[in-house]
Amino acid sequence: MKEYVLMSDATLDLPNELVEELGIVVIPMGFTVDGMQYLHYPDERELSMSAFYQMLREEKDASTSQISPSQYEEIFRPYVKEGRDIIYIALSSGLSGTHQASVLAANMLKETYPEARIHCVDSLCASVGEGALVYQAGCRKKEGYDFDSLVAWIEENKTLVQHWFTVEDLFHLQRGGRLSAVGAIVGTALHIKPVLSVDGEGKLYVENKVRGMKKGMDYLISKLKANGVDAASQVVFIGNADNPEAAEQLKDRLLKEELVKDAVICGIGPVIGAHVGPGMLALVFLGKERTQ
Repeated sequence: MKEYVLMSDATLDLPNELVEELGIVVIPMGFTVDGMQYLHYPDERELSMSAFYQMLREEKDASTSQISPSQYEEIFRPYVKEGRDIIYIALSSGLSGTHQASVLAANMLKETYPEARIHCVDSLCASVGEGALVYQAGCRKKEGYDFDSLVAWIEENKTLVQHWFTVEDLFHLQRGGRLSAVGAIVGTALHIKPVLSVDGEGKLYVENKVRGMKKGMDYLISKLKANGVDAASQVVFIGNADNPEAAEQLKDRLLKEELVKDAVICGIGPVIGAHVGPGMLALVFLGKERTQ
């Protein structure tokens, strides 16, 4: 079986230990805070997540940039030259142009290396949702799936990844243009938490609004019960934007109620964090086909 590499980008928001354990190549992504430019890696080597969220709380401006086709070509080229094929899982095209840029780069490389196989997956997922898909793919690669088998599994199952998350308010998502037609920003003074999800086209939408963190967790758990498939045998993912106490509480509830096999807590990195703001809490699992 010809060797291949499994890649993703830094918006997957998986813990660095898990990335290393599964042998995932993660492409860093750029962001800017208060005029300073950084790259985000899973090991937080340039700026820690806690420092980033402290800057957001101080109302420092943050923005992000996507990976260009030339950057993708530079990253893909060494593997192709070694004769290794590539499966790259990108952030949803419903939220970013990264997938399109990766396809352009792959096509350019194939002109020089016509035998190269570079499959760029539009994950239709975001953040820990993307990470959950990458995790599932990485486990299957370790089990011995060949290139074609893994590509087929990813493409067939990517819209089974269910994303459910709460945010403090919609300000960051509105400002970044990641959410349209959502109405006025919800006041944090009322402790109202918007609940969002990702639809079948990989775009964000507002599902509901709940009052307080406990009801927010209740809602996430209700979606696991309603939409999860064989959840009790799954490893699920809990994302948090500098909200570790809530993430631990959610994990404790899931395990005490024996709703899942295990839960991995993930920090939301600056590239996604710039758009959701501090306090976001997410629950991601495999479930029914997204129909919204």
